[in-house]
Parts: sequence; C-alpha cells; structure tokens
Amino acid sequence: MLKYLKKYWIFCVLAPLFMVGEISMDLIQPHMMATIVDEGVLKQDLRVVLDEGIRMILLVLFGGFSGVMCGVFANLASQQFGNDLRKDLFARIMNLSFEQTDRFSTGSLITRLVSDITQIQQMVTLSVRGVVRSSIMFAGGIFMLYLQSPRFALVAACGLPFILFFVVFFLKKASPLFAVVQQKLDDVNHCLQENIAGARVVKAYVKEAYELVHFDRTNDALCSINLRVQTLLAFMAPCMNIVLNLCIVAILYVGGYTIRMGGDMTSGQIMAALTYIAMILHSVTFMANIFQTFTRARASVDRVNEVLKCEDTQVSALAEHRITQGNDEAEFRFESLEFSHVAFSYPETTEQVLSDICLTIKKGETLGIIGATGSGKSTLVNLIPRFYDVTEGHILLNGRDLREYPLQDLRSHIAIAMQKAELYSRTIAENIRWGRGNADPWDIKSAAEIAQADDFICRAQEGYHTLVTEGGHSLSGGQKQRISISRAILKDAPLLIFDDTTNALDLQTESRLYQALNAACPDTAKVIVAQRIASIRNADHIIVLDGGQIVANGTHEELLQTSDIYRDIYNSQLKEG
Repeated sequence: MLKYLKKYWIFCVLAPLFMVGEISMDLIQPHMMATIVDEGVLKQDLRVVLDEGIRMILLVLFGGFSGVMCGVFANLASQQFGNDLRKDLFARIMNLSFEQTDRFSTGSLITRLVSDITQIQQMVTLSVRGVVRSSIMFAGGIFMLYLQSPRFALVAACGLPFILFFVVFFLKKASPLFAVVQQKLDDVNHCLQENIAGARVVKAYVKEAYELVHFDRTNDALCSINLRVQTLLAFMAPCMNIVLNLCIVAILYVGGYTIRMGGDMTSGQIMAALTYIAMILHSVTFMANIFQTFTRARASVDRVNEVLKCEDTQVSALAEHRITQGNDEAEFRFESLEFSHVAFSYPETTEQVLSDICLTIKKGETLGIIGATGSGKSTLVNLIPRFYDVTEGHILLNGRDLREYPLQDLRSHIAIAMQKAELYSRTIAENIRWGRGNADPWDIKSAAEIAQADDFICRAQEGYHTLVTEGGHSLSGGQKQRISISRAILKDAPLLIFDDTTNALDLQTESRLYQALNAACPDTAKVIVAQRIASIRNADHIIVLDGGQIVANGTHEELLQTSDIYRDIYNSQLKEG
C-alpha cells in the first residue's frame, strides 16, 4: 500500500505541517486566556486584555487557515490514493484468470472494490491528520500542563494508564469482528447482485416473498455483527469519560487546595490546566478512535491484498521463449491447432472433465462439436483461448505450445461468441465495435449483415445508435446472440469459436448466417459447439463428446453410419432413420 502513497508524498508532508499550525492555536490559547484572567481581568488592566485579545484573534485566523489547508492536503492524499488503488484493483480483477475468479464471488469483489477501499482511505486520512494531531496535542498538552504546575502533570500521569487499559481491552475484543463484518457485507452484496440480475426469474416464479426472507436473514446477520462491534465500542467512550472527569475533579481539588493554602497558583492557571487536561485525555480518546479505524482498515487491507497479490496462474513457464511483438503477424498466421492427449480437471477437484482429447483443426476448416449436456463441449473450447490451462497434454498452435504465446496476443487472434450473449449499456454499434475498436460504420454494418442482424437493427428507431438497456433486456435472445456473433465476426480473427451461440435462432436464420459466414471468411478456421445437428451437419468434420471423451469423429454422413450416439441425436431432432 505504501507505493501508492509515495506518489503523493508532498501532500502527506504538507498536511502535518499545516496541522502543526492549527494545533499551536489550541495549545497557546489557554495560556493566553490565563494571562488575560490573571493580568487583565483580576488586575483590571485593559491594555493586557486588548493586546492578548488581538494576538488571540490573529492566532485564530492563522490556525483556521492552517486547519483548512491541512484538510485540503489530507483529502488530496487520501482521495488520490484511493483512486489509484481502486483502478489497480479493478485492473487486477479484469486480468484474473477464470480459475482465480472462481475463488471470489461477485459480491465479494464489489465489496473489496468499494467498501474495503473506502475503509483504507479513511485510514490514510487519519494517518495524515489524526495521528499527527493527537500526538502533538498529547505531548504539547503535557508540556503546557507542566508549565502551569508539575502537580497538574502528575494528575494527568495518574489517569493515563486507565485510559490505555480501556483502549487496549476494547480494541482487542473488537478486532476479530471487523473481518466478520466485511464478510457479512460480502453476503449482502452477493444476495443483492443475484436478485437484481435474476429479477425476471424471481418474478416469473413469484418468489419475491422467498427472496425477501433470504435477504432479510442475510441483512440481519450483517446488522447483528455490526451491533456487536458498535455495542462493544460504545462502552469505551463512557469509561474514558469517567477517567477524564475524575482527572478534572482532581485538578480542581489540587488547585483549590493550593490556593487555599496560600500557594503560588492563580485562577487563570487552574482554568488553563482544565483545558490542557481535557486536551490530553481527548487526544488519547481520539487516538483510540484512530486505532479502531486502523484495526478495521487492516482487515480491509488484507482483503484487497488478497486480490492484488493473486499470482497469475497463467504466466507460462516458457516465458523466455515468448514471441517478439515484431513477429506477431508471422507467428499468428493460423495454419493448424492440435489437441495432443489433452486432459483437464477444474481447480480443487480430482475428477477429469476431459480426458485424452486428440484432434486437429486446420486453416479454413470447420469443426463441429456435439454431445449431451455436461459432456465437456464448452470446457474444451475454453482451453483454446486459455481461459483455463490443460492439466495434461498439450494444445499446439502451428506446432508451438499455446503457453509459449503472450496471453493477450493469443486472445487477440481468437474470436469467440459465448454461450450467453453479454451486452453492455451502450449503443448497438458500440457493442459490436468491441470486436475491433477502429472499425468504421461500414465494417460494423457488414459484420451485422453476415450475422443476420442488420434487418432488425435497421428497423429500430435509432438504428445502430439504439441504446441497449442493461443486460440487453430490451432485445430478444436471438437478437442478442446475433449482435454477439456480429462482434466476433468483426474481429476478423483467423480462428472463430461459436460456443452454442445460435441456439436461440431459427433454422432458416442460422442457415443463412453460416452460408454468409463461409462466403465472407473462407480462410477462417471455425469451431462450432452446438446442440442441434442442423447447426454442424455441413462441418468438415464433427466430433461427438461423451463423458469428456471423443467417442466419434468424422463427417455428418460418416457419423450416421458409425456412431450410435450421433444417430440417436439425429433421429430425435430430425425424425429421420
């Protein structure tokens, strides 16, 4: 975390400097007030009152200016720190592999990005302002109190151990609960995110009451742990105030007794001593609140660092053999993609999802993948852009292991249309332009025409400038899929993957899409995952997956003759024997 503060060291230095100016006002004023009382009021010397009053006014103006500037620089430091940290954390989240993302829930990542960083920002503000303020008030108050009378300093010294005892006792009790509070906040955010994203399902099944009860339980758990923490800390202030008031009583007794016995003490000194003793003990109370914030922020720092320090599981051991950027074009000229005895298991499981996968895709070929639900179709294509890495075997691109390629460069040469069409709250044209950022309107229109999306886009009121609502809820499933396909086509990559992307399209639209795609991209290798035989029957070769293994491989006609599974699927879908 310190590396983020180093960028704004000047603000971290200036804020305490101005804080010294602000606190000097607080430290000197009681002494000046005592002078006014003792020398001006009691001796009826108006000049002393006027002189000290003018000095106090000037001191207040100086202290006020210093306080404002201290606040400005402290907030600049904390806000810029939080800005940089939040950006870096978001960038890290965006670069997490699927394996790492699976470790965190969406709600937890949102909490870390928003609530936890806010807690850390508050810690920075208090570090720059509060620590300096309370330290100077404590040390300066004791020094000024000693100047008034060593007896008064002794009273403060007697009360200080009790204050420290209460601080340590209550913070030690509360410290482990702060991490639990953040975890419960994770649960609330996760519940909220699920219900907002799945609002249509909740309403369709009339589960509003059920989800309300579920949210109530989650929120009650957060409320309960928060109440435990706040109730515990609520006892700290009264205990410290009792000590403070006892010290004030002691000051009054010592001062009154000294005056009564004819000592060299004045009423002004007693007034100043009361102010200083309150200042000393309040500085300790303030420091206790700072420790409370630090304790809570420490839990947040650990949670943020857990994401920031996530090691990249996809950094290849063959990094020294990475392809130089100058040869990207030559190295990524797609010739073939080969699966050589590939096996895969998801992290933290031992069961193999894929085993002994051997197949080859060549330039311009179309590979169809079909199989029952859960047979490993999507998992297989997810290995190509290295969303996950193989656990056994190798995937070779042009004879070179995929892990030898820079990850970003590899993915920039693969276009994939996902099973779920993810759209963003932007215009249709901007959603398609994700495929290629520098694409002009004609390229976008051409990609949409191939994907059979141009007709319904042009019928929209604002055409390609129509704004897509959040999650694409203003579009049908087939429309969202065609926009997603347009995005993949626009990328103009040498390898195109459709992961069951056309399941919401009717057969005629799907047929026209593949005809247009083959005509426009004859040299592009295509991998098509499908549930319908009609989607892949014209592929150059088709593999049938069952239980994570390839049980049949061939053309449509060959598989009808040799594969019972393929023939059963064909008969069930097309009613042909």
